[in-house]
Amino acid sequence: MDKASERQWKGQSRGGRFGNAFFVYIIRLFGVRCAYFMLAFVAVYFIPFAPVATKAIWSYNRKRLGYSIFRSVWELYMHYFTFGQTLIDKIALRAGMQDRFRFEFDRYERFLEIIDGQSGVILIGAHVGCWEAGSVFFGKYGRKINIVMFDAEHGSVREVLEKNAHEYDYKVIPVNKGSLEAMLQIKIALNAGEYVCFNGDRHIDKASAVEREFMGGKASFPSGPFRIAVKCKVPVVFYYSVREKGCCYRFMFTEPVHTISNSDELLNAYVASLEEVVRNYPRQWFNFYDFWNK
Repeated sequence: MDKASERQWKGQSRGGRFGNAFFVYIIRLFGVRCAYFMLAFVAVYFIPFAPVATKAIWSYNRKRLGYSIFRSVWELYMHYFTFGQTLIDKIALRAGMQDRFRFEFDRYERFLEIIDGQSGVILIGAHVGCWEAGSVFFGKYGRKINIVMFDAEHGSVREVLEKNAHEYDYKVIPVNKGSLEAMLQIKIALNAGEYVCFNGDRHIDKASAVEREFMGGKASFPSGPFRIAVKCKVPVVFYYSVREKGCCYRFMFTEPVHTISNSDELLNAYVASLEEVVRNYPRQWFNFYDFWNK
């Protein structure tokens, strides 16, 4: 991956303080659908003014999904629009507007069996859809959830979101404050029977990345979450939250086969699972940089 691509992810959300505050205001005053209407115009802005992301989405549509030029133009716009929808949904859910949405679940009973067990659990997701929509059904489990993430949101943006959020029980384990400290917090959480959540489709540095075949090309994935999962010998679940039509979110839980004995096999299972989800929901994979190695 070239240096420009590696610099794209800074752990910060798009939109800034004004953008987030504006949509919070629109949602509270006029509702979610009005915010979607405004988004239809805002999404156009990002096509010329986010050139690196636009180039990455274009390449993704043409090379990975095999779309024609005309369809790729439409999908480029819809990719930004869909991303904006998930951001609006995130704000609405944080503000306690769960009644505006519907929720569907895959293998939910088995998932509850796993997280109700005596040991800690590792959940591995991806930058697909809106994982935070799960705050609605996690309920009492939220107090035991630890999210490993690059915690570099601008203070002003965090202030707007937290000011408009209902009670949030999640704990964040920031990986940008030293890997040793993060590892210690992960181990403590798992030993306490809590849940540790990773995103398995974005690595922080090349030293911890491993290459896999994905969507017809070679791509780099982080090895850390999979090594930790095998080493700690705790149950692992792949978790995705994708947006369906009609303000509906579908939560998918996949349990890797029990015969997996090492991190390479676990990573391979994850990559296969992720590719299936991305191909079924191509507009909802939100890695806005050149994910594939050149």
